[in-house]
Amino acid sequence: MPADPGPFLAPGLAWSLVVVFSVLWVALGVSWGARGQGDADDYMLAGRNIGLALSTATLMASWVTGNTTLLAPEFGYKNGLWGMFSYALAGLGLILFAPLALRIKQLMPQGRTSGDFIRLRYGRLAWSVFMVITAIYTLGFLMTQAMGAGLLLQALSGFDYHVGMVVVIGVATLYTLFGGMRAVIGTDFIQSLLIMVLLAVVAVLAFRTYPVPELHAALLTRHPERLDLLLPAGLLIAWNSALFSMGEVFHNNIWWSRVFASRRTVVVASFVLGGLAWMSVPLVTGSIGLVALARDLPLAQVNMVFPVMAADLLGAGGAALVFVVVFASLTSTLDSLLASTADLLAEDVYFRLLRPQASDDQLKQAARLMVVGLAVVTLALSWPRLDSLRSVLFFTGALVASTVWPVACGLYWRSANRSAAVLAMLSGSVVGLIAYVAIADYCAAVFSAAISAVVMVVGSRYWPERFDFVLLQEEA
Repeated sequence: MPADPGPFLAPGLAWSLVVVFSVLWVALGVSWGARGQGDADDYMLAGRNIGLALSTATLMASWVTGNTTLLAPEFGYKNGLWGMFSYALAGLGLILFAPLALRIKQLMPQGRTSGDFIRLRYGRLAWSVFMVITAIYTLGFLMTQAMGAGLLLQALSGFDYHVGMVVVIGVATLYTLFGGMRAVIGTDFIQSLLIMVLLAVVAVLAFRTYPVPELHAALLTRHPERLDLLLPAGLLIAWNSALFSMGEVFHNNIWWSRVFASRRTVVVASFVLGGLAWMSVPLVTGSIGLVALARDLPLAQVNMVFPVMAADLLGAGGAALVFVVVFASLTSTLDSLLASTADLLAEDVYFRLLRPQASDDQLKQAARLMVVGLAVVTLALSWPRLDSLRSVLFFTGALVASTVWPVACGLYWRSANRSAAVLAMLSGSVVGLIAYVAIADYCAAVFSAAISAVVMVVGSRYWPERFDFVLLQEEA
């Protein structure tokens, strides 16, 4: 195995980039937030008036994590075409949610959270189960992003693990706290442009250096199995990736908050375009992994395919480029998680459950306190390192995939049964976790979604209810 080359970026340059982008994100966040010092809707949902460009950009940027830019090249390098395409299928979650997003806008014009829908549609018991699933998923996702920040910045620049984690979480927390959803969406727009442009630069240089015909010939000669898209394991992982992403998107308040924040006329297009834009990222970075494989590029760590390729093509400039992409990816995901989860806790727990008499200003302040509280909890949980971030994500996949059918059926079927919804989420989660332990971690979401679908459909078919969709139009 090749020796570890050490950090890709000199610490001095890395600190300069951190300072520049930290100051930029915080300044922009505070500035955008200052433009809308209105009610809770303004802070939590940016006034419900986001247009197509901003809506598409924030969806894409929120879905691009540090994993997308570093794990997708590893998938391409280790597994070839099916690894690259199976990772890209996670974008289907956004695309398939597009028609549901329009339905949500029609049924809940004053809605604020995904929890609002579950509570009004299925009752408190279903809401309680849903909130437990959401809490486990959100904490798991926050932990993977926080630990990813520490690990990635350490690998790229030699930062101490804890320093990198604190810097990234601190920056995302600051501009989210002061600017709310306006700050999140505004910074996401710039971050998405940075990610797309910089990835395109690396991809163009990679394929100019190693053209596609040469790449195909080299892979066909030395790694023909990496060109097979029909491997059974690959197909199973592809299905798991698609269903996992559907569970993440259908249930998570990140995406519901984007629905409520966007104009009704753009919501479908923004989810479709956001999903397609996101799918281009793992396809591009995964193809860079294929180039590294064809060139037999020596790697000390396989998850560092993208930094190694960028440094090989651009030298120190390539390392700086990767650092900026990773920093933007991490902050764009963390800000969305912090903002949407804080809104969910403030609306569903503080306002609807604990203090229904709270004023609009008190709700807004509660959301701000939740942002800070979530950041502190995330740091505490992420301080000790875990061996595998993938295991945490796939564990949550067993839970969130169980929510796909209760959400989809509840939006379209008057007959969707509330008891079936509770049982679908519980049984899907249990069976998914059993599959996670007994078969393979990448099977969890497939089994969870399948069991949940059967329970939801059978329960609603044989014990139908007659729900009045007007009941979803609760005043905010």
